[in-house]
Amino acid sequence: MVTDKTIEQARSIAMAGRKLKSRMFAIQARVCEECAPCKGEELSAAQMHTLMTVQGCGETTITNLAVLLGVSAPSASCMVDRLVDKGLLHRERSLKDRRKVVVHLSEQAVKHMQKMEEAVLATFVELVEKVGPETAEKWCEVFARVDEVLAAGEQCKVKDDE
Repeated sequence: MVTDKTIEQARSIAMAGRKLKSRMFAIQARVCEECAPCKGEELSAAQMHTLMTVQGCGETTITNLAVLLGVSAPSASCMVDRLVDKGLLHRERSLKDRRKVVVHLSEQAVKHMQKMEEAVLATFVELVEKVGPETAEKWCEVFARVDEVLAAGEQCKVKDDE
């Protein structure tokens, strides 16, 4: 049975997560202003999620990407088309199986994601310095455990009509 304390803790974690997400979106917007492929346009949350998913996999098929994003293959394909048009993704025939099409980050996207990661890291360095070493250490321990729990359900490899 879920206790009031569990609900209170979950609500607190969710609120902190929302604040962090808002901070990340602000960083993303700032980095996009400087990003040539974005041409001053912000990337949507769905587009950023797509780029981060492809980055995590290296390269993937549209079918696999759709599963990882939790959307239909046509939706994933449309998202990929928009990101290809912006110069952030490449869509190519697989070298392993010429019947399949794979997507991967463009060089511009790799640079964009590196800038994003540097900006995010700088934000977290500042946050860690403000909360202090003891709280930061506890935070690291908690997130290591959360990562273990979440990683049990994540995979980049999804069966793809082999």
